Amino acid sequence: MRGEILRLYKSVHTWTGLVAGMLLFVCFYAGALTVFEEPLAHWASPPTGGFVSIEDADRLIETTLAARPDVAEDFTLHLATADQPARLSWRKSRSDDVVWSATLGAGGELRVERSNASGVGAFVDTIHRTAGLPFDRETGTTAMGVVSAVYAVALVSGLILVLPSLTKDFLALRLTSNLKRMWLDAHNLVGVASFPFHLVIALTAVVFGLHEPIYDALDYVAYDGRLPTIMRSTGPFAGVKRNEQKAPMKRVAELVAAVAVVSPEFSPESLRYRDADTRGALVRVVGEDPRFLSRGGGFAVLRGATAEIVNVDYLPEKQSGWTAAVSPFFALHFGSYGGEPVRWAYFLLGLAGAFLFYSGNLLWIESRRRTARRHGERVVQTTASRLMAAASIGVCLGCVCALSFAIVSTKWLYGHVEDIEAWRRGIYHAVFFGALAFAFLRGAARAGVELAYVAAIGALALPITSAVALAAPGLGPWAAADPESAGVDIVAFGAALCFAALARATARRAELGPTDSVWSTRRPRETSRGARIPLSSNGCAAAVGAGEGDDIHG
Repeated sequence: MRGEILRLYKSVHTWTGLVAGMLLFVCFYAGALTVFEEPLAHWASPPTGGFVSIEDADRLIETTLAARPDVAEDFTLHLATADQPARLSWRKSRSDDVVWSATLGAGGELRVERSNASGVGAFVDTIHRTAGLPFDRETGTTAMGVVSAVYAVALVSGLILVLPSLTKDFLALRLTSNLKRMWLDAHNLVGVASFPFHLVIALTAVVFGLHEPIYDALDYVAYDGRLPTIMRSTGPFAGVKRNEQKAPMKRVAELVAAVAVVSPEFSPESLRYRDADTRGALVRVVGEDPRFLSRGGGFAVLRGATAEIVNVDYLPEKQSGWTAAVSPFFALHFGSYGGEPVRWAYFLLGLAGAFLFYSGNLLWIESRRRTARRHGERVVQTTASRLMAAASIGVCLGCVCALSFAIVSTKWLYGHVEDIEAWRRGIYHAVFFGALAFAFLRGAARAGVELAYVAAIGALALPITSAVALAAPGLGPWAAADPESAGVDIVAFGAALCFAALARATARRAELGPTDSVWSTRRPRETSRGARIPLSSNGCAAAVGAGEGDDIHG
């Protein structure tokens, strides 16, 4: 391949990677955590009193509607699980972000409160979808759709770059004192090995993030403004008219049994009621079928007063056409198939993806030194290099710290504040932007050490909170002695050890590495051309650097 073509693709890969890299780090790190969204939500959800089985769920509905008649218009019944009782949830209006929840106490009394169930899982998923941008969810998701398109370009151009040396260097990971060479090898190895995964993530993220603009464009170009009408006519409630005449609802068990006749392997998880206690009531029975690829399972629509099936086109077993073609893309993006092995694989691939974007930025920063040496110039770190280094440290480690403190705050704030979700968002953005400002004030070399220790403390805060809850439950936090919660604490403890090791290695690199590196805390000294500055064999992701005589191609 001609050299000028390779240089063109290298330029495309570099600048698309720099534009998208830091935002994608946030998405991939948070995305890795969303793979275990349910265990995280369970760890952060308070224990509930009483237990409502599917047989008693009808009493919960009747009691709630008697006390809150306005809820009948739109509410969801969440069926009981092994560790959670059945509950009702609703919003006072479609535009209201506040979710209310109703359960029955041990004595059968109705308990209504502001709901925080699954709040942590939904919060982490929002960060994953929006990269934590301080916009509303729709705007942030659209922005990340654009970034994902840039990400796809970076992937393809990066693959073309390594193709000429793929057979020779694909499995090469040279663990030498030349740290830049080592991290370049690691960057290429992770990028090529996980290329299919990243390509699927990039393309599906473009569709998820830009589906509204895509629909708008199709409506304008092909449908002459008729697309909303067409979509409503083919939707799950098409052809169903409202009938507000009063009528009793079928029991929950009967509604579930009606769906089982159509799809025996389908496992219901919730029932969403519309216009309950009327002849026109509709119930959307939502659940999963492990035999099929899907994101969030599927659903069937029934008439609440008769248990008559209205629509089964969205059940995994009954899907056809466009729905059947699109569902696997959701499953492939979120890893919602294949059980625990696939979930752990997606978790590790997500973390590897975060490393890919982080190491790409660091390699670009260190390449400025090589360019200066190649032209016989004294190496002087430019303002752009220092700012990019500080931004990389602040965004990446700031995201790690912010997520940990936002998650752990849930247990400490519960019962003390009314809107935990607002506090959780506030804590995330305060820590994130605080870390970013700190990185610019302290510089990349010092902030890389100090923020890595903060990240270790943030991760360690999860198991410490659980330990405090067991030792002194009166302080507020609670602990659940179950495998899911214990798993969260164990993984968090392991992450704390990794961040502490990262901080120590970064500190050694800052003290002993080349003084003309942006990652050094020492002042650079004059050297003759071609002389080498001793380089420590220790290093880390925040300490990518080569010795003075290095000549790295790639």
